[in-house]
Amino acid sequence: MQTPRHADPAHVGPYVTLGRLDDEPEHTAAEGRFIVRGADGDRTFLARIPRPDTDPTRWAIEAEGARRLSIPGFLPVGEVGGGGAEPPWCTAPYVPALPLPAALRAHGGPLPGPVVRALGAALARTLATAHAQGVTHAGLSPAAVLLTADGLRLGCFGAVRAAAPDGEQRSGLPGLDSGSLAPEQAAGGRPRPPGDVYALGAVLAYAATGHTVPERDELPDFLREPVTACLSRDPARRPQAHQLLTHPDPAGPMPLPAPVVVALARQSADVLAAELPVPALRTAH
Repeated sequence: MQTPRHADPAHVGPYVTLGRLDDEPEHTAAEGRFIVRGADGDRTFLARIPRPDTDPTRWAIEAEGARRLSIPGFLPVGEVGGGGAEPPWCTAPYVPALPLPAALRAHGGPLPGPVVRALGAALARTLATAHAQGVTHAGLSPAAVLLTADGLRLGCFGAVRAAAPDGEQRSGLPGLDSGSLAPEQAAGGRPRPPGDVYALGAVLAYAATGHTVPERDELPDFLREPVTACLSRDPARRPQAHQLLTHPDPAGPMPLPAPVVVALARQSADVLAAELPVPALRTAH
């Protein structure tokens, strides 16, 4: 859990902010993500709010859309609030989680091959399930991938749609990872499943090398062919998500490097130890 910044909200809806989930530079985040607690001190959530430069109406529509979904691997949305004078917000049940960039920092560099394989299988399975239901994630990037002890969760649902409407250039917009944004979506095209597959290739490249647009020779042998196919500029030449499922469902949770497990445990301990701020007493006059 990261210490809140000066400009961070003290409250998200009725919840008190304990800290930030992310320590990313502000321009790389699709939304603000905070660990919050109810005023009774018993319930903890992951709360999300739009960036200041995001259209709050479009963001709220995507949050409500996520609340109505039930797709394994998507970060569940339990409550959506705000509106009027109050900025929109939504919450998800809190579990200790590290965004993929934080996991690489905890590990000290790119993730081991077996972890990247497992991550790729889990991402492909999640996207294949969503696409079979007619759902495009439209926000996959390294920051959207949350690693937990029980597997991955995909946040930032609909970030591309929230950033700008169809037909409007999205290239260079704050909060969108340019390396994960398919060319047709950057040009304003409607987000479709091939754009998710492009982002999947970028995420796996990031997990294996530390950046989303590596040279082909930088990629491990087992990733060169699938990542190169996913990152094709022609959507028709990209594989479908279900075609990337080359292994059966794993028997257990995704393997995580020891430093990542330690970072998750530290975050959990920090959240358990966090106390709600004590309101300042008013001086009687």
